[in-house]
Amino acid sequence: MSRLSGWQRFYSHEVLRSVVLVLLCIELISCSTPTQAGSSQPTDAQLQAKVLQIIRDNPQVIIESVQGYQQKQQSQQQQTQKAFLQQMKADPKSVIGDSPTTGSPEQKIVLLEFSDFQCPFCAKAHETIKQFIAAHKDKVTLTYKHLPLTQIHPEAMPAAKAAWAAGQQGKFWEFHDAMFTQQKQLGEPLYVATAKALNLDLKRFDQDRNSDAASKAIQKDVEIAEKLGVPGTPFLLMNGEPVPGNAQVKDMEAFLAKLSKS
Repeated sequence: MSRLSGWQRFYSHEVLRSVVLVLLCIELISCSTPTQAGSSQPTDAQLQAKVLQIIRDNPQVIIESVQGYQQKQQSQQQQTQKAFLQQMKADPKSVIGDSPTTGSPEQKIVLLEFSDFQCPFCAKAHETIKQFIAAHKDKVTLTYKHLPLTQIHPEAMPAAKAAWAAGQQGKFWEFHDAMFTQQKQLGEPLYVATAKALNLDLKRFDQDRNSDAASKAIQKDVEIAEKLGVPGTPFLLMNGEPVPGNAQVKDMEAFLAKLSKS
C-alpha cells in the first residue's frame, strides 16, 4: 500500500508541537507580573530567554498538551468516520456523488475505491477489482475516488485530471484501465495517445483536464479520504466495511456473500 502517513504525520506533529509551544509560552508570559511603572520593558532577548526557561522547566506540560490534542483529534476523526460509514450504508448515492461508477446501477452494494494511478499496489488491485466486478456486475456498484499521493507520485495528479477529463466525454473507465495497464508509461505522451485512441475531442480534453472543475472534483475526493483517515492507497470499502487492499477475488466474494446475508 502506498501510504499517506509517514511524512504527513511527521510534518503535522511537528507543526502541532510548535503551535502548542507558542501558545503555552504566550499564555505563561501574559500571566507574569506586570513591569513596574518606570521600569524598562524586557528586550526580545530577555523574553526569549524566559520562554526557553519555561520550556525547560515544564517539558511534561508540553508533552501532555500535544498528547491531549492528538487524542481529541483522533476522537473527532473516529466520530467522522462512523458518521460517514453510516451515511454510506443508509444513502450510498450521497457518498457516490458525481464520481464515476460501473457495475450494478441499483447501488445496493457499493464498492468504494480510493486509488492513485501511479501507485503500483493500486495497479495490482485494479486487476483483482476488475475481475470481481466482471463476475458480479449485477450486484456490485464500483465507485472510483481519486486519491493522488502527489508527495511520492509526480504523475498521480496529471493522470487523475486526465482521467477526469475523459470522464466528461463518457470514457472514464476506458481511460482508467489504460492508465493502470500502462502505468510505467504515465506522462503527457500517454495521456494524449490514449485520448486519441478513445476518439476524444482533444481540445475539450485539454480544456477539461486543466480546468478548475477538475481540480475541485479531485480535491473533493481527497477531502473525503482525509475525513475517513485513509492511510494510503488502494483503500476499499464495501457498504461501509473496510476491505483489505491486497484482497484476492475469492476474499472479496466471501465479503460479498457475508453482506448479502445481512
